Amino acid sequence: MAYTGTGTGTGTPVLATTKQVKLDKESELRIEVANDTPLRLRVLSGTAEIFGSELAPEIWLTFPPRLKFAVFSWFGATIEMDGATETDYTADETPMVSYVNVHAVLDGRRNRAKASPSTDPNASQGPRVIVVGPTDSGKSTLSKMLLSWAAKQGWKPTYVDLDIGQGSITIPGSIAATPIEMPIDPLEGIPLEMPLVYFYGHTTPSQNVDLYKVLVKELAQVLERQIAGNAESRAAGMVINTMGWIEGVGYELLLHAIDTFNANVVLVLGQEKLFSMLRDVLKNKPNVDVVKLQKSGGVVSRSAKVRQKTRSYRIREYFYGIGNDLSPHSSIANFSDLSIFRVGGGPQAPKSALPIGADRVADPLRLAPVEINRDMLHLVLAVSYAQEPDQILSSNVAGFIYVTDIDMQRRKLTYLSPAAGALPSKYLIVGSLTWTET
Repeated sequence: MAYTGTGTGTGTPVLATTKQVKLDKESELRIEVANDTPLRLRVLSGTAEIFGSELAPEIWLTFPPRLKFAVFSWFGATIEMDGATETDYTADETPMVSYVNVHAVLDGRRNRAKASPSTDPNASQGPRVIVVGPTDSGKSTLSKMLLSWAAKQGWKPTYVDLDIGQGSITIPGSIAATPIEMPIDPLEGIPLEMPLVYFYGHTTPSQNVDLYKVLVKELAQVLERQIAGNAESRAAGMVINTMGWIEGVGYELLLHAIDTFNANVVLVLGQEKLFSMLRDVLKNKPNVDVVKLQKSGGVVSRSAKVRQKTRSYRIREYFYGIGNDLSPHSSIANFSDLSIFRVGGGPQAPKSALPIGADRVADPLRLAPVEINRDMLHLVLAVSYAQEPDQILSSNVAGFIYVTDIDMQRRKLTYLSPAAGALPSKYLIVGSLTWTET
């Protein structure tokens, strides 16, 4: 591994003018953009890609502050950078060959599924890939690569994101799915034309494990219905990203997701123990392949504080856009025009922690109306598509609003939304997701 960059690796960005980096065959340039300034980058010669998406030659791309990414070249390239980085270096030891080999196997399965008669539901089902591993093992990055490579081959796989801690399709606290029709833009991210989103409302499943399971099942059932009559989507399959909680209840939730989505390929990133456990527990399912993959050496471990900051940036991106190019709209609503609900009553003790024979008093799926008060300030609420309160649990959401002011005297709530106009529904869902606009 050769260090060639402007960064010191100490967290102090070094100011740089334009510089060029030569990438050898099957090597990559790993970059952490400075905290306060964007970075411009282009391919001068050769070919290179980010997250599986090929970069257009000689076109400057502007990457926002704090972004971490790698520019990979299969055959060699010269990259030009303009701006400061926290760190940047080239690496010639990457797991990319093994990743693209997985893609080739998946591509073969898609072709076989497409050629099979649609009357055979098993044979006509393409790969359902679930990517698992500990926190900061590169699950989201691998998922994007597999999706982009598939889209480049003309497939339209479904991306499913079950990671409520970070959220790569929409804001944290949600699970979501969306079809991927084009290689994923390294700047714009996942396209949001047709996302199917369910709001969990918290950033860890331990807040309400039962609710998390119900929403995962709901999402899986809706997708199942959607692809049942769509041979193209069925053959293209799914790529399912998961959270990094792999111990105890987290491991149970991984098994629940594998079962609920009928995953037939389990990719385990960077953990021998998890691979061994899953291989043993799934050995009775001959149609499920468990594959161990090396995590990329460029993956950066993040502290809880950094992860919290990343969540905050993700919420800000929802309202303002990645490049601050969106103009959210501020609106005022009467308390009487809104119906706000909470699912469950906060953290639930696991059954194993209760006395023998005892049941939990609180129902984790109970829908409770919430009175609007000052405590709701800075909360992010989901706007449900439900027509009646009893449909909230089984309904996906239209989007999100951010509460900026509560006037108790006039009984009015001021909120920020991505677009002007009336809300699609008066039914809102509240959890523990907060954001402070800076």
